[in-house]
Amino acid sequence: MAEHSKVLIIGSGPAGYTAALYASRANLAPTLVAGHQPGGQLTITTEVENYPGFPKGIQGPELMDLFKAQAERFGTKMVNGTVTSVDFTARPFRATVDDKDELTADSVIVSTGATAKWIGLPKEQELSGYGVSACATCDGFFFKGKELAVVGGGDTAMEEATFLTKFATRVTVIHRRDQLRASKIMQAKAKNHPQISFIWNSAVVDIHGTKEKGVSGLRLRNVHTGEEVDFPCQGLFVAIGHEPNTKLFQGQLDMDKRGYLKTVAGSTRTNVPGVFACGDVQDVVYRQAVTAAGTGCMAAIDAERWLEH
Repeated sequence: MAEHSKVLIIGSGPAGYTAALYASRANLAPTLVAGHQPGGQLTITTEVENYPGFPKGIQGPELMDLFKAQAERFGTKMVNGTVTSVDFTARPFRATVDDKDELTADSVIVSTGATAKWIGLPKEQELSGYGVSACATCDGFFFKGKELAVVGGGDTAMEEATFLTKFATRVTVIHRRDQLRASKIMQAKAKNHPQISFIWNSAVVDIHGTKEKGVSGLRLRNVHTGEEVDFPCQGLFVAIGHEPNTKLFQGQLDMDKRGYLKTVAGSTRTNVPGVFACGDVQDVVYRQAVTAAGTGCMAAIDAERWLEH
């Protein structure tokens, strides 16, 4: 027999845990399936200084532990595992965890998040949070007075580079091609900024540094000549995009061309009545913990009202 709940939350992180908190306080007894990375991207973040209520900052994993404990306090059932298939074509909705355990639900909240795209270097993950980042808004403050590098050539890279000039003495954009993919206005903004410079036709092939001392430089390879040089810097921001974790829902939920779930404006409703989406899985603009938590609250309230009707 499949285990049934009124609300099934797929994914954790700020969005999923907040949805669970609100749903459980509404006496909906939600079940939350944590996913392959319980707690989401903040569990691989070190210091979080921009989440309200923590004036001295807090470690990312600790913050997520607090979110989880608060949701559990009001009766959320936590399931360690990953949803591997869903069926939103019939009611009750069905989800399979780790290809074996089946869950059913009257409503579903999707909070599977998005994953930053990385270059693929071993040192990248080792130094993540120690000089390597994929979010200038989250971590730029920690790089005051330092020289930084940004990898990428799209709008995201230009936005990150421009934002980082508020803190860094110099920002160098490293791009594999000899021209940017970013929109003309974003290109002009970056190219005309006195603190931003560019290295063209180059790829990062290694990162120098340690967890104790942080990033000290990069090894760059010219994609045409193969020549390699060392480039000194104190931080690396990877800005080659994010990938929403939505493959599970292809063919069942409407998505944009990048794979982000579409929701009705001013709500978290998807194209399937009773299925809601919150957090980075449907947010192509902000991608912050506090905005994810806000939409998690919205999703729980939307689900509660939908169930009432």
